[in-house]
Amino acid sequence: MNLNEASQRAHTAERTLRNLSLDIRNQVLLDFADNLEKYTDEIIAENKKDTDSALSKGMAQAKIDRLLLNQERIQKIAQGIRQTASLPDPLHRVLEERTLSSGIHFRKISTPMGVIGIIFESRPNVSADCAALCFKAGSACLLKGGKESYYSCRAVISQMHAALRKYNINKDAVLLAENPSHEETDAFIADPHSLDLLIPRGGRKLIDAVVAGARVPVIQTGAGVCHVYVENSADTKMAENIVINAKCQRPSVCNAMETLLVEEKIAPSFLPHMVSLLQEHGVTIYADETARSIVSGMKPADEDSWYTEYDDLIMNLHVVKNTLEAINHIEKYGTHHSESIISEDSSEVEKFMNGIDSACLYHNASTRFTDGFEFGLGAEIGISTQKLHARGPMGLNELTTSICYMEGNGEIRK
Repeated sequence: MNLNEASQRAHTAERTLRNLSLDIRNQVLLDFADNLEKYTDEIIAENKKDTDSALSKGMAQAKIDRLLLNQERIQKIAQGIRQTASLPDPLHRVLEERTLSSGIHFRKISTPMGVIGIIFESRPNVSADCAALCFKAGSACLLKGGKESYYSCRAVISQMHAALRKYNINKDAVLLAENPSHEETDAFIADPHSLDLLIPRGGRKLIDAVVAGARVPVIQTGAGVCHVYVENSADTKMAENIVINAKCQRPSVCNAMETLLVEEKIAPSFLPHMVSLLQEHGVTIYADETARSIVSGMKPADEDSWYTEYDDLIMNLHVVKNTLEAINHIEKYGTHHSESIISEDSSEVEKFMNGIDSACLYHNASTRFTDGFEFGLGAEIGISTQKLHARGPMGLNELTTSICYMEGNGEIRK
């Protein structure tokens, strides 16, 4: 099945989803979650095919971590799907209602998007999250994962198909592309009739390529050059804990910290122990000249360093004069994803929060919380870093559009 055929089948299936009751949609998701847990061993066995192949090809350990499924991760995926099932119906919400001067009664109602395409890289949990969210939001989805995660994604989606079959729902509501070539994918996203919405999830290279080639609406997600700024008044113990969590808890994900900014007044006392802790966790640090004059042994950072999303135990360190310089650095080099200030000075916090144009801003907390599950959305379709339609973790409501209902009593326009 090529992508064009998959698109046609998804559009056909999508028309059958609009009238499914909330109860049926939720029950499908609950069964999907149960299936994932029931067949955990089978899913892990398929995942091992992908990880073994990745290892044989010399894939970096951090990227293999993105690819890995184990019992704990599958249980968390299932938990997220159940949380999605527990959320209010995103469809048929009255967004606006009034009577027009003509006497016609006007209502704006939330409605399904249609067919949503998701192009993602090596994280097989994306297939489950997107399948669950799109289905509950009344849309069909066409998933194209990286070839390195194909067996894992196929195993996950087979459990969604089993849940759909149980309720006699067309399984084409959730389709997984069968490793199409780059040429086929490029031609597909250039067809304005292929999809109603396209969401790339991955690094900057993937997102830029999709945005450049697509002729369907695109929401940009994922690329995360995230920053933590330690301001002069920071509680240093708190700052250390947050920095270690933001960088080391799971370095391969988009909400992990890539650059640590430290105000110069606190740098001489703060950096020696902070750098030592990071190095104990196996972190390689690229630092500016000021930081290297305080702590030796770090690699020199260059202009490219500040733009880099490492997705690994690698990071940047930059000493700044003040909060304004931290803001300017983030605005120049960041991806408008997630930034955090560690500070006890409310005026500096306000300056930071008002000065940065990113989707998620934190005060005295780790950037790792930018996540649909943590935000109570069940899961996420991605972290939108753009401004139109959706921003930040995208959940059910962000996967709908609107339609206007007008009810009259014989009115005609004069």
